[in-house]
Amino acid sequence: MFLTISTTGNPERPATDLGFLLHKHPEKAQTFSTSHGTAHVFYPEASAERCTAALLLEVDPVALVRRGKGKGRGGAPDAALAQYVNDRPYAASSLLSVAMSAVFKSALNGVCRALPERAQAAIPLRIEVPALPARGGAELVRKLFGPLGWTSVDAVAVPLDEQFPEWGDSRYVRLVLEGELRLADALRQLYVLLPVLDDAKHYWVAPDEVDKLLRAGEGWLAAHPEQKLITSRYLSRRWGLTRQAMQQLELVRLAESDDLDVESIDNAVDETTDTEEKPVPLAEQRRAAILDALRAAGASRVLDLGCGQGQLVQALLKDVAFTEIVGVDVSVRALTIASRRLKLDRMGERQAARITLRQGSLTYTDKRLKGYDAAVLSEVVEHLDLPRLPALEYAVFGSARPRTVLVTTPNVEYNVRWETLPAGHVRHGDHRFEWTRAEFRDWAREVAQRHGYGVDFVPVGPDDPEVGPPTQMAVFTMTAADETAKPHRNETTKQSSDRTEKEANAA
Repeated sequence: MFLTISTTGNPERPATDLGFLLHKHPEKAQTFSTSHGTAHVFYPEASAERCTAALLLEVDPVALVRRGKGKGRGGAPDAALAQYVNDRPYAASSLLSVAMSAVFKSALNGVCRALPERAQAAIPLRIEVPALPARGGAELVRKLFGPLGWTSVDAVAVPLDEQFPEWGDSRYVRLVLEGELRLADALRQLYVLLPVLDDAKHYWVAPDEVDKLLRAGEGWLAAHPEQKLITSRYLSRRWGLTRQAMQQLELVRLAESDDLDVESIDNAVDETTDTEEKPVPLAEQRRAAILDALRAAGASRVLDLGCGQGQLVQALLKDVAFTEIVGVDVSVRALTIASRRLKLDRMGERQAARITLRQGSLTYTDKRLKGYDAAVLSEVVEHLDLPRLPALEYAVFGSARPRTVLVTTPNVEYNVRWETLPAGHVRHGDHRFEWTRAEFRDWAREVAQRHGYGVDFVPVGPDDPEVGPPTQMAVFTMTAADETAKPHRNETTKQSSDRTEKEANAA
């Protein structure tokens, strides 16, 4: 199993700087022990003009069988059929990726104390892999490496036997990559894509493989057009891990599009932190009020927008009148908790068909959310910055346009009744604002007027004669005349929302 990395240089920036970047001296041949054999690093050529580092991995077939038991963990399907005679010692695979991570660990992380500026700069690279198994052929190799900044991706199929061309090509290719990239980026791409092309791993894929994939894929995987294939194959088609990785990558994409940190938008809200009174928690009273309003509206297909940890979805599932329930949230952690709460992996097929959990930002339009009977925004709007509310307004009322929309939000006037809540504090640390009853009603009426809805207001919880209820709910109902009318009004609102969102992002 063989791989070479070459670069060019000049007397001012000698090619032998590659030795510093890889942390391997060009004048030495070094040997490293791995779990399945021995890795050798040496330099076939090393001058100021051109330098080549080679990684040779000698795989011990006996050790591979003993550790992998020849089934599943043995790596390729071939190993299960012929444990001691297979392609593992010769074809680049996850074995080579693991050897790279051990031998070139600092280079993979982009660390070089001797030449830090070189480690962060793109350098001319030529990487050659003589035998690369490619389930999908040379075309798939080009699809995977082509979008990653290489000026040349040369993948040539290796014939089964040069003496008998009529036998056709094997599933192996000779790969040559050329271009100017950071060495760390190039190594990370190989670390991920070698086992993806081989479509087999020599070890059991555990949950920590998701973190490995996200670290190695940082900066390129989230926007890759073949992201789904790469993620699925790298994680050995384990559905739960693949979904988790895809959700994390979508979160990265959303953060990058808004120029935010991932942590700032992956802010799962634990409903149990809400200030609640005994014996009937306010959260339960909210859910009961929402269910009553949905039943009164005759809704059967319901969107829970900002579904959080799935409490409302779970309550909806208990009523067979709700035939389709879609939970949407931007937080990966919240969706993971919701999936566990609902026990989706153990749920019966008919019951599971009623539920969809989907990651998405509520400030972006999504054509998949159109055509539903009702949408619920329960304790959601107060978690958005005020300048972003017009974007959410258009996404829900202007684009998705369900017949009924329920919005619940805290009544800030009631906060004085919470004995444990300090004066002037909001109920949750992530609340960006909390409205009075008048402020909420003014906002709701303006939204209803702009988008062709009527709106009624329902108190949730004990209705204090002085300060009102702890939670206020607006029930929006689309007017018959507006079910197909006023597209020009909605488009105007969308343009206004887009301008507001751009101004907020710029600020």
